[in-house]
Amino acid sequence: MKRLLIASLVVSSLLYSCKTTNKENSDEKKVQKTEYVSFGENFSSESPLSKTDLLSKYQNLKTGDTLNIQFASSVNAVCKKKGCWMKVDLGDNKESMVRFKDYGFFVPLNSEEKEVVVNGKAFVTEISVEELQHYAKDAGKSEEEIAKITEPEYTYAFEADGVLMKE
Repeated sequence: MKRLLIASLVVSSLLYSCKTTNKENSDEKKVQKTEYVSFGENFSSESPLSKTDLLSKYQNLKTGDTLNIQFASSVNAVCKKKGCWMKVDLGDNKESMVRFKDYGFFVPLNSEEKEVVVNGKAFVTEISVEELQHYAKDAGKSEEEIAKITEPEYTYAFEADGVLMKE
């Protein structure tokens, strides 16, 4: 009788420890899934390009070319009025201007220096002086800084349909 009681206690404790381990593993998966906040369309970020890989792809693009792509980087600047655009680091003192598809979503105004994974279309474009001045105003630049913008800029552009931002 004693052996039966001991055996049932051992089995019970083993079953309990398995349950606890499974619960802990389940909690770990939940933490990993909530590591990013999603904006726009949901997407899987299993193998995004690095910012330097994207820069090399940009350097091979011509005006009119587009690439459906996903990349990881950090935010250098964001629209201070609505969060309707952001500039992300490409390394080598280069940036990509990211706008959001159909003006359909925005990112938080305090997104600077946050890590992001961006999904959408990469392309190169020329930005007019008026548009550059508008972006500078949105970024909170002074009137003097805005007045210094007198030439259009050839830029690495990106239309994002979704953004994942590290919390």
